[in-house]
Amino acid sequence: MTGFRTALIALLPLTAALPAPALFAQTPASTVPATTGFERRAAELPNLLEGRIAFADYFAPVFQQAVPEAQFKTIAANLVAQYGRPVAVVSTDAADARRGTVTLRFEKAVGTVALSVEAGPDRRVDGLRFQHFEVANDSFDRVAAEFAVLPGETGFLVAEIDGNRIAPLASAHADTPFAVGSTFKLYVLDELAAQIAAGKHRWDEVAPLSHLSFSSAATAGWPKNTPVTLQTLANWMISVSDNGAADTLIHLLGREAVEARMRAAGNSDPSRNIPFLTTVEAFALKGNNFAAERAAFLAGDDEAQRALIDANKGRLILENVDGGSFGGKPRFIDSLEWFASPQDVARALIDLKARGSEEAMAAMAINSGVGPIAAADWRYLGYKGGSELGVLSMSLLGQRKSDGKWFVVTASWNNPDGDAAAETINGLVTRLLALAAK
Repeated sequence: MTGFRTALIALLPLTAALPAPALFAQTPASTVPATTGFERRAAELPNLLEGRIAFADYFAPVFQQAVPEAQFKTIAANLVAQYGRPVAVVSTDAADARRGTVTLRFEKAVGTVALSVEAGPDRRVDGLRFQHFEVANDSFDRVAAEFAVLPGETGFLVAEIDGNRIAPLASAHADTPFAVGSTFKLYVLDELAAQIAAGKHRWDEVAPLSHLSFSSAATAGWPKNTPVTLQTLANWMISVSDNGAADTLIHLLGREAVEARMRAAGNSDPSRNIPFLTTVEAFALKGNNFAAERAAFLAGDDEAQRALIDANKGRLILENVDGGSFGGKPRFIDSLEWFASPQDVARALIDLKARGSEEAMAAMAINSGVGPIAAADWRYLGYKGGSELGVLSMSLLGQRKSDGKWFVVTASWNNPDGDAAAETINGLVTRLLALAAK
């Protein structure tokens, strides 16, 4: 629900940012001796992805702990489904004997992979990241066709923006509202920047971390009421999608103020997001502990829903979230979520950009959402994603290096019957971004 899943295609974070190789380039001479651990493990990548090398033999314990074998097999299968079988290692570019990048040819694309190996004698892999894919003869139509066959419902928009004008380059179901998970935090950031511009708050203002939440990447385990600046809360909320930071800001700014900002930013169906739920309220209502309250909430209009939230504000808290409820199939993603169409997200990003806040723009740029190679064509790239079981959303605001023009790339995938593969939507959105860069 809240925070784009860290696995994605990036299995463990690496920071290598090397130039993208030409598509289907000839194999250059190796840059390091084939006896290095990096070179040996790079050569084994095709066999690994096709299951011909044992998971435990290839990956170090630290990797196995972060990415279980079943999860890796699912990711590998989704990559093969999207790009075809891995054919061969085209080239390697080593930073040293333990780390570097690998150019890996698939049947339909060439991928750039950052890889590192441990220092021990086995030289098992402790970091692996699929950074970028280049698809031969790619086009918006090809990407749209691949979106269309995904289970559930999908929509996307690629558009040049100029002031308030949205000029679509490609789209599908761009006016359809989707559950977008943590993408809702763009509205919170927008209202924070607006209140700071109005003199109600300051970026360096210190506030208590007043509302802890489930699945918080930065604030998990932190003592309640820890003092932090508003800029820190904004950076956490956007870059790692921290839920405690988001909920603290919603309560600080005022739920109704965020709702008003959402309307002003042009959300096409604001009632679906009113009352504007905090993450812990959404988690609690989705869980088994609050089945009666959930039924009443879903049956009520905006006013009745707001009254229910207010009446239960002392109960809809982290301590009462039933974490065991979240597994198996998606839960209530068509009714207990935050909703926006691709056009709505584009309008929210336009509103944020027009706010003229260096701090808000910087918060979105901390995590670009795509690998460094995909980001290389952009002078500025801001990102917000969202996810929960059955929900994936990725949205980017970028200024193109070549001409300074601004673009929005946003996509959502809702699958009420099962999970949505993060690596699949990441690959598709990365391709849309690459096409927009051209």
